[in-house]
Amino acid sequence: MCTEHTGRVAQQHRDGTGAGFSRRTALVGGAAAAVTAALTGTARAEDRTTRGPNWGRRGLCDLTHPLTTSLPMFLPTETPSRRTAVTIEQNGYYQQEWRVFEHTGTHVDAPGHFTPGGRLAPELRIDELVTPAVVIDISTRAADDPDTVVTIDDVRAHEERHGRIPDDAAVLMDSGWGSRIGDPEAYRGADAAGTLHFPGFGPDTCEWLLAHRRIRSLGVDTLSLDPGVSTTFDTHLLLSGADRYGMENLAHLDRLPPTGATIAVGLIPFEEGSGGPARVFASW
Repeated sequence: MCTEHTGRVAQQHRDGTGAGFSRRTALVGGAAAAVTAALTGTARAEDRTTRGPNWGRRGLCDLTHPLTTSLPMFLPTETPSRRTAVTIEQNGYYQQEWRVFEHTGTHVDAPGHFTPGGRLAPELRIDELVTPAVVIDISTRAADDPDTVVTIDDVRAHEERHGRIPDDAAVLMDSGWGSRIGDPEAYRGADAAGTLHFPGFGPDTCEWLLAHRRIRSLGVDTLSLDPGVSTTFDTHLLLSGADRYGMENLAHLDRLPPTGATIAVGLIPFEEGSGGPARVFASW
């Protein structure tokens, strides 16, 4: 879900005219407003007029796919499951029990996911999880070639048009793959031999971004930072080896401006977690 910021709801909280207004509503609304203000305050504001018809307006966008039992997984055997554990009728409250692998749905790969001794989910700092973001669009090429990758030339072309990628940025790939999330077979792209086919970041591009742009993270709208055909996961190894984190299965990247957004990554600090599901927001 993506929205433009407006002052209407905030005004209702201030003057008490909103339906069901209460002290609790005011407190919750105030907390939400504070988070929004913090995100917006850190968003880069330059060159708004170059971002398309709506990019000049302030906006919020949820980059998270809802966690369901039908989400595509890298391995079908890792599909999540759930059951109703407690009901209001029998117990006075409602609760589910989920069985979920850490790398399910929209999630984070901590450095320790691929690098022995690498930092784990609880060790990622807040200043690493709230960061500027740029979006590199390869969707047109990916529509014809599912094995394509983000190249150094793609990065240079993006910078020629939108300016230099800032230090400590999250570089996000928009391949258009998010539109396939409702069809696990299309999203995984497995052929008759079981080889997966979907876009990712080329390892040379990852290496270049680490060396020349000091990036904080990479993010993709597919199942893996590496393209589906990869068997060596070189991009994962390079990124985690540099003590950086990745984000996979991001949603709605086509709705973000190419530059100028800030993302907040709500990673659950699982004990000894190699990463985990996250709620990811963008603001600009």
